[in-house]
Amino acid sequence: MRRTSPLTMGIMYTLMGILFTYLAIGSVQETIWTFPTIILMLVATFDFGVAIRMFILYAKLKKITKNTPPK
Repeated sequence: MRRTSPLTMGIMYTLMGILFTYLAIGSVQETIWTFPTIILMLVATFDFGVAIRMFILYAKLKKITKNTPPK
């Protein structure tokens, strides 16, 4: 079974963060301080944070595999 690359996961989380940001902007009625808007922005922030961590992990794994000698 093939594992999912951290790069692919980072892209997926970035797309989800963009989606939740779009939904939060669309849910604004009179003020941004409504419960649904705050929850959507918290989920978007979490998604962007995980995406950044996935991109960093991908860079570290790429650096490690580049420096290891072939068998």
